[in-house]
Amino acid sequence: MAVINLESLALFAWRAVACQEGIHDFNHRIREMVCSYFPVDAIFVRQWDPEPPSLTIVAIEGLPTTAAGHAGRVMLAPRQVRAFQTWCQAKRCQIVASASEIGQLLTPPSKPGRYLLIPLRQFDKPRGLLGLRLPDEAQDEQAWLALGQTLQEPYETALENDRRIHELAALREAAEADRGALLQRLGRSQLDDAIVGEQTGLRGVMERVRLVANSDVPVLVLGETGSGKEIVARALHHRGRHAAGPFIRINCGAIPPELIDSQLFGHVRGAFTGADRDHLGWFERANGGTLFLDEVGELPLPAQVRLLRVLQDGLVDRVGGSHSIHVEVRVVAATHRDLAMMVQQGKFREDLWYRLAVFPILIPPLRERQDDIPDLVAHFARRASKRFGLPMSAVTEHDLRLLRAYSWPGNIRELAAVIDRAAILGAGRKLDVENALGWNVEPKETDAATTPAPSAASGGFPSLDDAIRSHIEVALTRTHGRVEGPRGAAKLLQINPHTLRSRMRKMGITTHRFKVQ
Repeated sequence: MAVINLESLALFAWRAVACQEGIHDFNHRIREMVCSYFPVDAIFVRQWDPEPPSLTIVAIEGLPTTAAGHAGRVMLAPRQVRAFQTWCQAKRCQIVASASEIGQLLTPPSKPGRYLLIPLRQFDKPRGLLGLRLPDEAQDEQAWLALGQTLQEPYETALENDRRIHELAALREAAEADRGALLQRLGRSQLDDAIVGEQTGLRGVMERVRLVANSDVPVLVLGETGSGKEIVARALHHRGRHAAGPFIRINCGAIPPELIDSQLFGHVRGAFTGADRDHLGWFERANGGTLFLDEVGELPLPAQVRLLRVLQDGLVDRVGGSHSIHVEVRVVAATHRDLAMMVQQGKFREDLWYRLAVFPILIPPLRERQDDIPDLVAHFARRASKRFGLPMSAVTEHDLRLLRAYSWPGNIRELAAVIDRAAILGAGRKLDVENALGWNVEPKETDAATTPAPSAASGGFPSLDDAIRSHIEVALTRTHGRVEGPRGAAKLLQINPHTLRSRMRKMGITTHRFKVQ
């Protein structure tokens, strides 16, 4: 065996580690170097997986990969698990015969002989082992053991690098899948496509987006459920200076209260039971980009306190951590709740409300964006055609009248569902909007049909219900059938819009006949 400078070998190994290659390529490099001085028949790496307990070949040189015991995963019985963990805990290189108890467990069964086995650990936990098959005539065991000690730490680091490379690849694939699902959900080909209604019903909203996009002030997007708050948040991101960074959406109402701190701010290893490694919170993951806090009104009060500090100082404290971490994140929050009322009720912190509402953007509901309905229907019809493999169906004027007469409590999300349902019911022949809506919104033939005659008991004098009906109809006539908004009948009558709609349903009053044709 030729004389080798182990320091030179260590330097070569660490340089190979710095290349950030997978464990297979790293093992190939090392084997070529080692074989120049040591007559090594084979080098292999087994990776330890605790659940289920198994040892898997992840890199092999000098042995056929299809040989028995190499391909796939070798499952370990409980006794074998204890034997492996005990051997690995010692962290000492060892020369064993394949016929020995530990050798039968760790060495390839297809090639018996003597092996130099090197335990690989990370954070004081078993990660696997490195094995070198020694030639039959090998005598200088001390030289082999010194070789094993030289290779131990570089292989441990290379195996950890390989794990992280695979994690990043999995995250990248998951991100691409999420992006594809998001595009399908939004019915778009690219995230920066033009927003439907940008030049009509959402013109004021998009003007405010353009005003604030390049600044770093927090933005609070307000609007009813299904009105498109996420689309506005993404527009803020893509038109701002953080567009090159990540956009991360968090539904604050979907996080269990006991996990909110860990999810938002991260935790360190050992912070609580099960925290076996450091965990990046959503603020750190969104560093350099935008964090969209959807349904921010659902956050419990303790989490609101910690969120306020991040907004004020840009500092994140991981659970169990000893120092703060600075992040640069654009925060966009959204809610359908009345946060001002929640502040008065003590359910939302006043200081956080003022911090979030630096620049509020109010999205009008769909019932106040009547001009956008034709474009939205065409957009969702194209999406339905692609999703369901149906011919593209044009929307008719009759369909548009039906859609305009509906109040859309679920806003754009409900409209999308209705068009999907209409495309399915129409079976590619048409959009069956009337059946998709589930009720007839056609106007009555005459006003008399909706206005009962004065009762005889009253001597021709109108009842209270008749007077209320007449008063509502006068208000709807003046507002051209508009119920909500600053120019709506509810404002004119000084009544809550939901209360007004409830009374209209009871009295059979529809808005269609009051609209300007």
